[in-house]
Amino acid sequence: MRQTLVLNASFEPLSAVSLRRAVVLVIQHKAVIEQSQPGLLVRAAAVELPAPRVIRLRRYVKVPFRQRAPWSRRGVLVRDGHRCAYCGRRATTVDHVLPRSRGGTDTWMNTVAACAEDNRRKADRTPAQAGMRLLITPFEPTPSDALVLALGMGGTGGKQGTADWLPLPGAA
Repeated sequence: MRQTLVLNASFEPLSAVSLRRAVVLVIQHKAVIEQSQPGLLVRAAAVELPAPRVIRLRRYVKVPFRQRAPWSRRGVLVRDGHRCAYCGRRATTVDHVLPRSRGGTDTWMNTVAACAEDNRRKADRTPAQAGMRLLITPFEPTPSDALVLALGMGGTGGKQGTADWLPLPGAA
């Protein structure tokens, strides 16, 4: 099922909704389409509109402050663009920079995406002990960044702020 990103009136990412819910919000004039899915149209008896990929609410919605994005293996892979932090090839595993056996924890700052080969080669050592160099610096995404990345709209990984596709306020 296709997901649509919902932006607040201030262009802050709020959530992801189904395509059907996004269309309802647009038809009810509660949201406007900021970006559509190329080549897809939604047709009904009295309306035809492009299938929304990103919508923006017309009115600002106050949301509770979210301090941190929850850590997950999938989140680390998405954050790093499914690229190995050691060699740049396709990553399918998550490596702990400071191994768990040495006190390392499941945190954004201690985990990176890694290919299975490099993860095995590094084993139970730090990158320096294994003679390996990190190509990226781990970072903790904001809750907004995590939402955008999870929807696959954030580009190729690495710290990019909100995203390349996000329209600038006031841009025509």
